[in-house]
Amino acid sequence: MIFPTNKNEMNNLGWDQCDVIIVSGDAYVDHPSFGTAIIARVLKAEGYKVGILDQPDWTSPDEAMRLGAPRLCFAVTAGNIDSMVAHYTVNHKKRREDTYTPGGKAGRRPNRASIVYTNMLRAAYKDIPVIIGGIEASLRRMAHYDYWSNKVRRSILIDSKADILIYGMGELPIKEVVNRLAKEETIRNIQNVPGTVCRVKDQIPDSIELPSFETVQQDKKAFNAMTRLQYENRVFPYAKTLYQQHGDQLLCINFPAKPMSRKELDALYALPFTREPHPKYKESIPAWEQIKNSITAHRGCFGNCTFCAITFHQGPRIQSRSSESVLSEIRELTTKSWFKGTISDIGGPTANMYDITCKIGGCKEMNCLYPEICKHLIIGGQKKYVQLLKDAASLPGVKHAFIASGLRHDLALADLSAMETMVTQFTGGHLKIAPEHLVDDVTRIMNKPEGRLYFQFLEKFREFSRKVKKKQYIVPYFISGHPGCTDNMMLELRKQLKNSNHKLQQAADFYPTPMTISTAMYYTGYHPLTGEKVHVPKTEKEKQNQFGMMMWHRNTRFKRQDPRNE
Repeated sequence: MIFPTNKNEMNNLGWDQCDVIIVSGDAYVDHPSFGTAIIARVLKAEGYKVGILDQPDWTSPDEAMRLGAPRLCFAVTAGNIDSMVAHYTVNHKKRREDTYTPGGKAGRRPNRASIVYTNMLRAAYKDIPVIIGGIEASLRRMAHYDYWSNKVRRSILIDSKADILIYGMGELPIKEVVNRLAKEETIRNIQNVPGTVCRVKDQIPDSIELPSFETVQQDKKAFNAMTRLQYENRVFPYAKTLYQQHGDQLLCINFPAKPMSRKELDALYALPFTREPHPKYKESIPAWEQIKNSITAHRGCFGNCTFCAITFHQGPRIQSRSSESVLSEIRELTTKSWFKGTISDIGGPTANMYDITCKIGGCKEMNCLYPEICKHLIIGGQKKYVQLLKDAASLPGVKHAFIASGLRHDLALADLSAMETMVTQFTGGHLKIAPEHLVDDVTRIMNKPEGRLYFQFLEKFREFSRKVKKKQYIVPYFISGHPGCTDNMMLELRKQLKNSNHKLQQAADFYPTPMTISTAMYYTGYHPLTGEKVHVPKTEKEKQNQFGMMMWHRNTRFKRQDPRNE
């Protein structure tokens, strides 16, 4: 079945009322790459009637009532992408499209969608609990620097006036919260669920108090102290519960939810997703077209790159599905009329981290890959990933299986046998790599491998490609204007790129998004984990110059490009 998006569809199901209504800034696509679909399927499996209010017109009061009032709660998400990132480029210009909207049309979700949608619901239904979640809420769960207004903002739970915020991958927290509501527990008493943020009266023992919103708003040293504490308390089971005062309100940021076990993850992906958009849409949804033939094999990332939000959202641990779970999903995919035999990707945030584990079960530091690969990391998982690719490619109805989500090149170099198979058998002409930079003083700040490792990988990639007589290319991704990067460092990068004849297709100016370590550096001028003073490119001229140096092969030297619009 598909979930209802209006009362006519509810009537067709014989429903008088939904138990939970999910409000989303995305079009409704019943595919496990879309957070709304996952949460809807999880709640349905618990026995709840779920409706989806997809991309409601926030200017119309009637839109909040499209499905009527839910029995238990509203669950609000801005969508798969932060609404401000969806709307604006790094230089604050409006984007021309929104890939999560039919026809790719821009303007179907508001700025700061989580806040706007919650206010819309509150105006229509004052007494019904509202839960916010998704990446927009997750990365604004405490006081945070907001690039678009250039100031420190309060927790989005305060600004939205929602009842509870769920951060991270929300399947386990949403089940507990909704189950407790179903048992007639009041929303204000649900205060101890891992992976949630709520308002409380008192701080519990053995917890950590963050500097208050008012303090971090005025004091950049306090802001960095807050950032360091949130970083140190992001890993289950080492994290403690955090508290932060916002005026007369005390926020409790409960410690993170336990990562899903393999059995739980397999059960999640075995839910009966249709893998398609709601049939009411008359236009294609670009984001679905891009991922419809792809498979998610795992979650999380060991990298802890300072500019990346994954460590604070999906987490710094790998949660992998079993090979049989992945293969079962592929068998289902082959039954679709639009599937033509090519699996575009089997992966996750980084494809070759599938099934990589830690001998000691992880630690608080989680510096797994920098400055070198940790001795406790079991990188043999790459062989399991290669076997998974082989098994997938051998299934009836599958002609090809490729890697599109990119490889971590230092990991690949640590297992050349697995790398050779990935390059020679599962690269579809182009392979994505994200070195981000090649100058060591910059990669150190980014928590990325040294530049020499990229060139070692490139040499091996070319060697393996020649061996099977294939013309294949690396598609590297680079960033300009990152904190810690000076013009002289960019000149050195330009020299290395030019000497190696790298003409970049994938490149961008650094985009400060909420909660990352790099964003804290951008705002304060200091590294929050080390206290090191860093140079921050901020002026339009400097940022344009740095991007122009990186894109040396273009005549439009000073015209920054946004890869999302190319």
